[in-house]
Amino acid sequence: MLTYEQALRVIFSRTNYEQQERPPYAERFWRLDRMRELLQQLGNPQDSFRSVHIAGTKGKGSTTAMIEAILRAAGYRTGMYTSPHLHTFRERIRVAGQIIPEQDVCALVERLQPVLQERPDVTVFEIITAMAMWYFAEQEVDLGVFEVGLGGRLDATNVLRPLVSVITSISLDHMKVLGDTVEAIAREKGGIIKPGVPVVASPQQPGAMQVLEEIAARQGSPVTAVGRDWFWSRLRADLSGQRFAVYRAGHETTPEYPDLHIPLLGAHQLENACTAVAAAEMLRAQGVAIAPEAVALGLSRVEWAGRLEILGQRPLVVVDGAHNPYSAQRLLEALREHLPYRRLLLVFGASATHTPEGQLAVLLPAADRAYLTRSQHTKATPTLFLQAMARELHHEAVEVETVRKALQMAREEAQEDDLIVVTGSLFVVAEAREAWYGLNGLPPLPSDPPGVYDVPTPTPVAKK
Repeated sequence: MLTYEQALRVIFSRTNYEQQERPPYAERFWRLDRMRELLQQLGNPQDSFRSVHIAGTKGKGSTTAMIEAILRAAGYRTGMYTSPHLHTFRERIRVAGQIIPEQDVCALVERLQPVLQERPDVTVFEIITAMAMWYFAEQEVDLGVFEVGLGGRLDATNVLRPLVSVITSISLDHMKVLGDTVEAIAREKGGIIKPGVPVVASPQQPGAMQVLEEIAARQGSPVTAVGRDWFWSRLRADLSGQRFAVYRAGHETTPEYPDLHIPLLGAHQLENACTAVAAAEMLRAQGVAIAPEAVALGLSRVEWAGRLEILGQRPLVVVDGAHNPYSAQRLLEALREHLPYRRLLLVFGASATHTPEGQLAVLLPAADRAYLTRSQHTKATPTLFLQAMARELHHEAVEVETVRKALQMAREEAQEDDLIVVTGSLFVVAEAREAWYGLNGLPPLPSDPPGVYDVPTPTPVAKK
């Protein structure tokens, strides 16, 4: 049997578009037929359970977690597939809310090896997606909830024929790969829309919504739009979360869901929650039994770490995985709305594949002090480059070599009524969470052996 480290090296020794510069979003590189052929060799596990498929630029991970939590509260055995992970690869594949055990990763990869040896062109994300589908089938899940990795049309998850397709807010991101307008990106995200499969769409920019509706019309897929067919109104909020109502158009005074709660902050999370409720209603219309009580219970229990997450108080310490200018702006809005503070101390690091200049243009004017750092990820933007961007924007900042050191420096500088915000990428957030747990003597978070994602190594062969 492979060890857990060996199993991860088998996976991450392949072409990895998460680590490398992503190629243009074209069939030459992103081949769904390659994924279909791989799954066929595994017995087409994706056909053994019903599914929900979620794409979008912002909010797709949170919405995935909310839909899964609702289905689990309704009594279904769920599978949830998300990416990337914060601390351990195993977070990407969950059954009934639990991350996949190390021994199950080892067993899956060992059984996959003969197939992978025949298919040297299969990518890291394709392997992980196939593993999730195979695992969900063997675990006999009732419903699998799948987050798209990148784009949608050519994403490995797009082999699914779901009960409902969900498309969250679309904005400019991964422009070198997906296109440089929201309309172009919407065409790729809208590629998950299947003939006759209902679509739930979060509020969109007009150009993006027009594209999605055109695709849905060609596919004969009815569209339910949040902000047109379903609405939400916030009732109250504190540091423990938000209470809100959700109602159909014309039912504002008699909402279908008069008092819901989510333990997540930010107006954007209410948008995501309303989208999840609309998806639950669409699932119910197709015969999936989901009581209103299950919707309320699931949302009240949802967990989604690293997204406007409060780690500490006095001073407030918040981590958030905002990784483009739009999400950075939404982060600032949420901070001003929910958290009282005197000064804002920013700890920032970004991936080169995103838009650090745009993020800094939004965040630096709001910060009283800024620490520029980098994660250990191979695509992290060097602090020297971030400093040059800050100077171009006429802002002073401090370069710090590690996220842990930057967080320590911010804590030493902060007064009790200040706010420390760590943001820029999920990789920075993960390292900040790990550092926080260590600095405060908390039990260590789940982790993977160092270096298993970075350096391609020969595929180990299991002993017979």
